[in-house]
Amino acid sequence: MSHTAHDTYKTPLGSRYASYEMQHLFSEDVKFRTWRRLWIALAEAEAELGLDITPEQIDELKAHQDDINYEVAEAREREVRHDVMSHVYAYGQQCPSAKGIIHLGATSCYVGDNTDLIIMYDALRLVRRKLIALLGHLARFAGQYKDLPTLAFTHFQPAQPTTVGKRATLWMQDLLLDLEDVDDCLSHAKLRGAKGTTGTQASFLELFNGDHAKVRALDKRVAEKMGYADVYPVSGQTYSRKIDSRILNVLSGIAQSASKFSSDIRLLQHLKEIEEPFESKQIGSSAMAYKRNPMRSERIASLSRYVMVDALNPAITASTQWFERTLDDSANKRISVPEAFLAVDAILTLYINVTDGLVVYPKVIRQRLMKELPFMITETIMMDAVKRGGDRQELHEHIRVHSMEASRIIKQEGGENILLDLIAEDPIFGITREELAELVDPRRFVGRAPEQVEDFLAEVISPILEANKDSMDVKAEVNV
Repeated sequence: MSHTAHDTYKTPLGSRYASYEMQHLFSEDVKFRTWRRLWIALAEAEAELGLDITPEQIDELKAHQDDINYEVAEAREREVRHDVMSHVYAYGQQCPSAKGIIHLGATSCYVGDNTDLIIMYDALRLVRRKLIALLGHLARFAGQYKDLPTLAFTHFQPAQPTTVGKRATLWMQDLLLDLEDVDDCLSHAKLRGAKGTTGTQASFLELFNGDHAKVRALDKRVAEKMGYADVYPVSGQTYSRKIDSRILNVLSGIAQSASKFSSDIRLLQHLKEIEEPFESKQIGSSAMAYKRNPMRSERIASLSRYVMVDALNPAITASTQWFERTLDDSANKRISVPEAFLAVDAILTLYINVTDGLVVYPKVIRQRLMKELPFMITETIMMDAVKRGGDRQELHEHIRVHSMEASRIIKQEGGENILLDLIAEDPIFGITREELAELVDPRRFVGRAPEQVEDFLAEVISPILEANKDSMDVKAEVNV
């Protein structure tokens, strides 16, 4: 039976969502080229520490570092059912003089685990770049709308006013916590190193005739050749699978932040106050041509849910490892770790895309705020009347009665909020409609929101953006 490009399953993370850059990090090319770099690093370190490995052998390995003979490796794996030994064999076919020293003293996890760590750290660096770019977009948005009053909600019920820019800083604060977690992981980045079959380094101790100092030096020297300052001091056959869990918990945190943002945007789009970008030929609904669905924000929520659930995979794997290792981790981590990174990459791309084109409707925002603001300023009105000699309890009762009547008209008759008119007509308050109009200026009730935005951007965000200028050119193209 012949096959076409459309008759087998393809993960949407690859075909629809994740960037080429992130997909490339988890590609076979990166994986197997890193294996070969690790074999070269091992051979170099072993030669430097006195084993009989010649410069010519190392040069031969380097000459074929990137031209992987996949056909030979795949054919060999069908015979021996072992991916690492198949690639050792294939590399040896290209490097006949170095064939005997490839993988010398190592176990499969030497290349497998060290490579997995290297790829995860590189993927975290890409995630970090996108987080920085995202903070840059949100910083511009927050700065632009720092003074625009809007109705704040608690329990999705009208609360005191805030500003559009201040609300954006709440999204940024969540992302800052995520950035701190990413940086913490990267600051502790270590490799497994050269630990041997069960982590005891027995094979290397044999190679170096019992010289413990050389075995310790080999372990660290390999990591340094791969660009890392240190190794985990102890391991079983594998590095602790808690590292996978720790990293995916960081990705889950990013998904949580993004999902919260997407929910806010979806609610704001329902209120017609702020919309995500909507392209001129974009179709919102197959039946309702007028619709402008927040599909990017919905996709953020959808992918975020996947990542948060996916983070359970390495947690369960880490908790069920037996002694020095079991192989029930392998198939799971081949799927759960790359797909978490691909999904977070897609989430951040969408998040950047949305924040780069948010559409704000100030008149709608003001209209909704002004419908609610009269209720919120009643205490101020009451206090002013008290200062002029009024009775606080009597004033409170009048405000209660007027508020109930205004609410009745809004809810039962669909009318406008006439609370200020009722107060102006009540002689007990001694205030005119014109004086009330001045009092109801929304800017009087946003507290320090504009100043908080300015302080936050200047003191917290700007130093981060300034220190990471090279991360500001991230492209955020949404495929479909």
